[in-house]
Amino acid sequence: MSASTAPSHPYRVGQWLPSDQRILDAWIGKRLAQATANPVPLLPIMEEFKQLIEGDATIYMLFHQMLSEVPHSKRFRHNPAGGPQVRSYHVMLQMINAILTEAPEFNTSGLVGFPINAILDWSMDTPGGFAAFLNEKVNRQFKRVLNEWARFLGSADSRYILNDDPCTGWLGTAAMAAMPDFAEHFVCDPSAPYYGFTSWDDFFTRQFREGQRPVAAPDDDSVITNACESAPYRLACGVRQIDRFWIKAQPYSLTHMLDGDSRVAQFDGGTVYQAFLDALSYHRWHSPVNGRIVKAVVIDGTYYSETPAEGEDDSGPNDSQAYITEVATRALVFIEADNPAIGLMCFMAVGMAEVSTCQITVYEGQQVRKGQQLGMFHFGGSTHCLIFRPGVELDFNLDGNRPGLHSTSIPINSQIARVK
Repeated sequence: MSASTAPSHPYRVGQWLPSDQRILDAWIGKRLAQATANPVPLLPIMEEFKQLIEGDATIYMLFHQMLSEVPHSKRFRHNPAGGPQVRSYHVMLQMINAILTEAPEFNTSGLVGFPINAILDWSMDTPGGFAAFLNEKVNRQFKRVLNEWARFLGSADSRYILNDDPCTGWLGTAAMAAMPDFAEHFVCDPSAPYYGFTSWDDFFTRQFREGQRPVAAPDDDSVITNACESAPYRLACGVRQIDRFWIKAQPYSLTHMLDGDSRVAQFDGGTVYQAFLDALSYHRWHSPVNGRIVKAVVIDGTYYSETPAEGEDDSGPNDSQAYITEVATRALVFIEADNPAIGLMCFMAVGMAEVSTCQITVYEGQQVRKGQQLGMFHFGGSTHCLIFRPGVELDFNLDGNRPGLHSTSIPINSQIARVK
């Protein structure tokens, strides 16, 4: 690749997929070759998926439609990971089948953090894909598939990738260069096998050492802190209770975001701050305020839906981050802040693609301190929102960032806003 055509960043936004579509030819090509030339018996969970597709007329039609609707032009000849395009649901199932007993390996130029997303990416943009990935039965099955993969990633067998291979190991020189001072920042034991991590999931949900992310102004209730190690995506004021969230610009629609909660009217006309995590980030959520947990609930939703209003999105739902706050799997944590100038607010954790397991670790009625853990994403990170009622006057300080897809991460527990 010449200097003039090389991408300015090795990864797409969030570092889950590479910017250069060609660098992963071997990754996707090998799996496609295996799926077509040497298919193996499907795991039970994938056989269930096959039976769902073939046993439901609507789903059967949509999966054929979405794969055939991907154009045959040069741009779409390859999938977004750079390999040959998937054109058959049989091949799709075989490729996902292989992934379920693998953990993502590290790569300085092309981490496939969203391997299933890479397989489905172009088909997600089609009319058939838009309908298929909103289908309740399809999403229920994807949840079962991803839960099965999560069991592997939470097992000791998944530690094989926590090795010191200089290029692909998560404890190798390339990975450590991408995560400098890893042992000083995170709870681990470099002298122990696998640094003491019990699984891939244990590694990915690693915790900071004491003192690494001090809480800004812990006793000043006018200061709001960053709930995730994340980069600012959007700041919206005067958000409507109901809006057409699927259209261009993806306005927030509070009733749908909050799943019709009885408290939603209190937020009509309020403020939404959204930020996203990346593949190498810390994946736990912390309370942005001192207060009491009013409600904590996980809402089942979609996994691979994206809005067609954004056109082709070669990074899956990256360009649909506002849209998915209404439809994706998400966790809602309502907090009654100790500061009456804030009052009731909501933290929302939103799953994207494979990274959709939201675990809440607080309970209703619990008193929490600013910086205290609320929960976590399993297998990586995603996007999240802080939602405030109208009348809460906030002065945001986003560490010099302008919200958008190319902003930089702000440390968790640092100040992002102050009540005026």
